[in-house]
Amino acid sequence: MSEVTPQPTQQPSAPVERTPLPDPLRRNWVWFSAQQIAQFFFTIWFRMRAFGMENLPQGGALLLINHQSFLDPLMVGLPLPRPVSYVARDNLFRIPMMGWLLRRTYVIPISRERGGTESLRESIRRLEHGFLVGIFPEGTRSTDGKMREMKPGFVSLVRRAKVPVIPVGVAGAFESFPRDAKFPRPGKIRVVFGQPMDPVRLAELSQPGREAELLAWTRESMQVCLDQAYAHRQ
Repeated sequence: MSEVTPQPTQQPSAPVERTPLPDPLRRNWVWFSAQQIAQFFFTIWFRMRAFGMENLPQGGALLLINHQSFLDPLMVGLPLPRPVSYVARDNLFRIPMMGWLLRRTYVIPISRERGGTESLRESIRRLEHGFLVGIFPEGTRSTDGKMREMKPGFVSLVRRAKVPVIPVGVAGAFESFPRDAKFPRPGKIRVVFGQPMDPVRLAELSQPGREAELLAWTRESMQVCLDQAYAHRQ
């Protein structure tokens, strides 16, 4: 899934069709079917458990998720009764079957070569419509399971999205499916949805010149969730 967070540039990315958006609280038949199948398998194979889902609002919210594995988007989305829109590289949409699946599971394409202006606009449109939008501020998967430094690409989305920002921690996905693995191993994966980041402080740190503070605070908030997720694995 996504390893790239929206990074606006002067060059437009591949256009995203401005089709009417579906109900953000209802899963379509593709999402629902895939969720039922995967949830059964993952509950057994990974003993998956999620905590803190009561922290999610009824409307739109931006999920900031640590990135241990390709499993992360599935682990965060499967426990929820509503869909999550992720951002994924546009070249994945050209793969037979995968592209069909991504288009029908609310995924937003982004081009590494042309930047992410269009995906940024589409992410904001979906947040305003009431969707959960999930991004990975580290920009790529961890090489050791520990959280990497935050990439600044997501800051523009935080500044412009007037919705709750929720840190999320995923623990155990690296142990089950690290970067060099060919197939996921059985394990124990835990997901923690943290409390919304303080909107007043978020607005203050979103001002020009305070980007470093915002990145540090974001990483700290996500690390708290990650530590809690690891504690739940014990």
